[in-house]
Amino acid sequence: MPIPGNLLTTAMAVMPHTDAQKAQELALSLDIPYWPQLPLLSYYEDMYVQASEHFPGIVLDADNRKLGFSMDKFTAELDEAMAHFEDPEYFDVSPDYSAVYHHFLDLDLSGYPAIRGQLEGPISFGFNIADENDRPILFDDTVRPFLLEFMVKRINVQLDKLKAKNENAFMFVDEPGLQFIFSALSGYNDVKARQDMEYFFSLINRPRGIHLCGNPDWDFLLNLDLDILSLDTYSNGERFVGYTSGIKRFLDRGGVIVWGMVPTNFEPFDQENLDSLTLQLENLWGKLEAKGIDRDFLLSRSLISPATCCLVNPDKTKTVEKAFALIRNLSGQLREKYGLE
Repeated sequence: MPIPGNLLTTAMAVMPHTDAQKAQELALSLDIPYWPQLPLLSYYEDMYVQASEHFPGIVLDADNRKLGFSMDKFTAELDEAMAHFEDPEYFDVSPDYSAVYHHFLDLDLSGYPAIRGQLEGPISFGFNIADENDRPILFDDTVRPFLLEFMVKRINVQLDKLKAKNENAFMFVDEPGLQFIFSALSGYNDVKARQDMEYFFSLINRPRGIHLCGNPDWDFLLNLDLDILSLDTYSNGERFVGYTSGIKRFLDRGGVIVWGMVPTNFEPFDQENLDSLTLQLENLWGKLEAKGIDRDFLLSRSLISPATCCLVNPDKTKTVEKAFALIRNLSGQLREKYGLE
């Protein structure tokens, strides 16, 4: 089983730290660690900026923390990008765009049950990057096909690097933008998105999955050819467990669900504790069990994590660090209760 379950812990990569070493130590404290993304340390650490490295047409203004796109620049730089299409290193995250990625790869990670990487996905990237006319590049029929191929290259090279450190490495494709494709105002409907995402994931090496904190059409995601799905269970769990048949199909074909249960925002975190979060999570599992999903099987295919990332707490890193400690305690208590290895 390349992606372990049994309620082991992992987390979202975006962290509020400006101390790269401390952030990496915190990530390494979980069962399935990852390399952190630290946008408060540098704009180059922003998840959209990291994904934009070497993408033709990108206009990056790091001083003013702005990321844009020029079609003229895209046309001028496309041949250069295509000339590197068989060069894996061209698509990897460079040291300039991550304070910890290459340090993470220098560590001995073989003793962990798995490790994880991440990159922003093409739907969210294409929604958030706009051209000179303020039009998202996802809507451009010239740019979008190249965008899909470009992000495939970036994800696969990172996964190859991670697998060299731990054979059970896997990738999150971060796709917060997927919740918007079901809006008539998006300009990009779910039919086209499904076609593009099915093609996109067919080119990505396994194991691969999606993380998002929003509330999309869950059947859309559960029916994609994913190995893992990570969500904000704390906010969206009640709606998610209503998709019982999709969840059952996903689990039966080997999928793993990451239950994001511990809030990292200051106010909701302050209102919860180990017992209250345990009760909420077990209530969700109970609803699935009542509809025919065996609980032991479900837990064997489940991880747990914080609900979201958070950069805006008044106490900076303290609540996030408390949430990591709480998710470890939640995992330990539940694993003991259910007799999990």
